[in-house]
Amino acid sequence: MNHCLLCHAEMEPVLSWQSLFGKKESPNICGECKGNLAAITGEVCEICGRPFAFLESEYRSENMCLDCRRWEEDGNWSGTLDQNRSLYRYTDYIKNVIAKFKFRGDYILVSVFAADLRQALQDFQYDYIVPIPLSEERLFERGFNQAEALITTAGFNPIHLLSRIHTEKQSKKSRPERIHLQQVFKLETELNLNSKTILLIDDIYTTGSTLRHAAKILKDNGAAKVYSFTLAR
Repeated sequence: MNHCLLCHAEMEPVLSWQSLFGKKESPNICGECKGNLAAITGEVCEICGRPFAFLESEYRSENMCLDCRRWEEDGNWSGTLDQNRSLYRYTDYIKNVIAKFKFRGDYILVSVFAADLRQALQDFQYDYIVPIPLSEERLFERGFNQAEALITTAGFNPIHLLSRIHTEKQSKKSRPERIHLQQVFKLETELNLNSKTILLIDDIYTTGSTLRHAAKILKDNGAAKVYSFTLAR
């Protein structure tokens, strides 16, 4: 008898020809928990992927949210990040699941997202899939990089192009502080990035500052396009 990885309830095995011949993965969470992962659907901001259904009209500017409009009107950042897409809305439920995975070392929870992530990433064309790096201090503290874990568990091969300068946790910074951060990444590769398309992976899109800092240094070193994908938005 399998147990749901999130609520630990017993799950009855679903028998089918596919499952009998090992062609289909068995679900690792129950239907109720799956439903609590609020998938992003419908119309979204063309840049950051924010769902418009949950955004008041005054925070929308044509096909963009106002946040992205501000980024695009800033000469330093316009065109830096080509597009972000995310799997789930950042509800209290997903916030708690990510916290267990990310901060409390419950590594097995990464497999909860693997199938959805693998399916979603098939829509992207890219040369390198790159995890947003942690600083050495943060990596030691957590024991693993959650972005790299997402990539490998979904069956992809991460390419490390960046290293991170140690800073205070993003979650402790205000929105203006996040947006006006000094560059927090360094390029760490001998690969030629000229004309390459890069897909950045992270767990959460909040202000978009982290992803834009990473995209900026990649574009400054020749990348043609930088997309990003996160679990939650």
